[in-house]
Amino acid sequence: MNARDEILARVRERHPDAAPPSAENIEYTTYPDPAQQFTKLLESVGGRCVQAADAAAASADLEQQPAYASAARRVSTVNGVGTSTLDLSEVDDPHDLADVDFAVLPGELAVAENGAVWVSTASVAERTLYFLAQHLALVVPASQVVNNLPEAYERINPSRHPFGTFISGPSKTADIEQALVIGAHGARSLTVYLLG
Repeated sequence: MNARDEILARVRERHPDAAPPSAENIEYTTYPDPAQQFTKLLESVGGRCVQAADAAAASADLEQQPAYASAARRVSTVNGVGTSTLDLSEVDDPHDLADVDFAVLPGELAVAENGAVWVSTASVAERTLYFLAQHLALVVPASQVVNNLPEAYERINPSRHPFGTFISGPSKTADIEQALVIGAHGARSLTVYLLG
């Protein structure tokens, strides 16, 4: 037996049996106002959050955004929020969505703890829209803002759909010469509308 194996054998002899952690005793972070905390976190990572009374109010705000107003190719899959210049039923190849300037898509829930929004193919069949659009707006019911990820996972079932992910803030990277680049591999801006 070499020295390495001897040391590992001694460690294994003296290592106590590990007990799985109990989720019952964990106190997860909660917030007095989850929507306010979500807004704060989203803005800290470069996103924008708008609390809108209804779809009409969200649409009115959207019309004021220069990126939306100047977008030649727009997609909206949320009734009453924004308009589409592209008919998704005519798109056979996801690559045809590579030049979408602005997408307005539904989000299922928002997490106050990290400023993220859960999206899945339950709401939008063409998942590439979440990542190919130059600018992105997600519309989430205000009643679906949760405190933390454990609460989020109680409401979602990731195995229910072939695709689901959390999105937070616009895409960014700082790995090239330590310079922050917004929109490096995804949307250059993200606005989240909390409706209701």
